[in-house]
Amino acid sequence: MKIIKDRLVHGAAAIALTCSLGATQSFAADIEHFSLGTAGQTGVYYVVGQSICKLVNRNTEEHKLRCSAPSTGGSIANLNSMRTGGLNFGLVQSDWQYHAYHGTSSFKDIGPYKELRSVFSLHSDIFTLVTRTDANISSFDGLKGKRVNIGNPGSGQRATMLTLMKEAGMEVSDFKLAGELKSAEQAQALCDNKLDAFVMVAGHPVAMIKEATSTCDTHIVDVTGSAVDHLIKEYPYYSYGTIPGGMYEGTPNDVKTYGLKATLVSSTETSDKVVYNLVKTVFENFDRFKRLHPAFANLDPKEMISAGLSAPLHPGAIQYYKERGWIK
Repeated sequence: MKIIKDRLVHGAAAIALTCSLGATQSFAADIEHFSLGTAGQTGVYYVVGQSICKLVNRNTEEHKLRCSAPSTGGSIANLNSMRTGGLNFGLVQSDWQYHAYHGTSSFKDIGPYKELRSVFSLHSDIFTLVTRTDANISSFDGLKGKRVNIGNPGSGQRATMLTLMKEAGMEVSDFKLAGELKSAEQAQALCDNKLDAFVMVAGHPVAMIKEATSTCDTHIVDVTGSAVDHLIKEYPYYSYGTIPGGMYEGTPNDVKTYGLKATLVSSTETSDKVVYNLVKTVFENFDRFKRLHPAFANLDPKEMISAGLSAPLHPGAIQYYKERGWIK
């Protein structure tokens, strides 16, 4: 009788386990997965993407959505991947959102991306030039003849650098070395004296820049002059910017430079449900979201739904913004 009883117990347990697995598999089958492209793991874009996905995934059982935010090559890589169906969302600089939608600059050959849709904008991305003090670089023009990391192919950093270089009449051949390191590799290369300078386009403070400025003798250089003035006058997505003095070691005074907006974009291929729930999650947890990085401290929802956005708003985002009374 004991053997029979044990068999009954084990049989009941097996049935319960099978039912449990079936329920789990059924729940998993109901989940819709989507992806959000970021940039290098040391930058603010990666923090933004991971933060959004963590907020979304807290309520997966409710809305049946699951978000992932892989590290990518940056703005242009995100836009290209979205266009071919590899990503549902991408974090991109406002200038490259404009160029992708209109089919200009780096997107001239491929043509306008008319399926691109805006979701919201975020913090200001500031063009930042970090130099070794012993390189004696005091301006953007001073980079000529130096070892400069211009950024990895596909990154907004590199594309923005090339745009400013063109405006300033500067060629890659003007540098002693034009590095293509990813953002995570720049600080060590600078402090190992393999570079004289690197550029970055990001919201401040940036952990990688803190690493460089606290590890070796560096300073951050003003990026001003007629080339910058013309870019700001000519293109609506650029504006003057300042990096506060004392934020980084070696730079006690304010740094004058320029920048643009970080933006979150999607496409007409992404469903209204997915976009609506992502937007709702961010704005209904807005105080929590703003605490995730110092660059988010001054975010204003009403500015976020218009500033730096060139592509039309996604219908899923419009639905939520109308519910909140932010747009008619």
